[in-house]
Amino acid sequence: MENMKNSTITKKDLFRASYRWLLGSQICWNYERMMSTGYLYTMLPFLEKKYGDNKDELKEMLETHNQFFNCNPMMGHFIVGIDLAIEEQEGFESREVITGIKTGLMGPFAGVGDTIFGVLIPTVLGSIAAYMGQKGNVTGVIIWLLVNIAVCIARFTFLPFGYKQGLKLVNEFSDKLNALTDAAILLGVTVVGALIPTVITANVSFVYKSGEVTMKLQEILDQIMPALIPACLVGLIYWLLGKKGMTSTKAILLVMVLSIIFYNLKILG
Repeated sequence: MENMKNSTITKKDLFRASYRWLLGSQICWNYERMMSTGYLYTMLPFLEKKYGDNKDELKEMLETHNQFFNCNPMMGHFIVGIDLAIEEQEGFESREVITGIKTGLMGPFAGVGDTIFGVLIPTVLGSIAAYMGQKGNVTGVIIWLLVNIAVCIARFTFLPFGYKQGLKLVNEFSDKLNALTDAAILLGVTVVGALIPTVITANVSFVYKSGEVTMKLQEILDQIMPALIPACLVGLIYWLLGKKGMTSTKAILLVMVLSIIFYNLKILG
């Protein structure tokens, strides 16, 4: 079989990745891995082209790109573009960098995308179009159609832009891949850590009473370390996921069962 390891990405490849992400970024969306299937679907032609001569590497990269991913669909183009640029240059050795970059960027990019495409544009232009439509003016419908067409067209420029920035990143760090890997992993861990106290709520509801003395265990834990229980729960699930036979679905079910038990025992609330 022809060696594909040195294959380069063409404009056709970028266009194909753009429309795949546009049409399929949220196919098979689920609560376990969210947009992972859409991400893998977008990357699949490139992965087959890049790693087609090495089935072991192809299999591992397929698994890598089928991990949890969740971002605003409009901004996801940038991350895919950066991914393509780094993998094109570094290949299989970049898998840890890619994982770190995806983890680190999907949260901030989701915030930007939700603000611009989820709030700003619908609020401003959508309100104008809706008001005109409410008055019986067909121009309102046309405006809203044109806005959505413009957004779709603009999204085809996002991925190439992300790809170009990814190339700059690789060229600047070409001799410092280990440093880039460590930085990407650190970025991903930092983002996940910052999400724990804002996303996970688990308070100790147990209150110790002795005569007139009342001690709320949660207040004591907050003095030691705020969000200590959520951090411990995340650590526990992370440890469990490393065990053979444990899957994300099983972990979710376990958390649900334990939540019901601890709540009824008045341990957590």
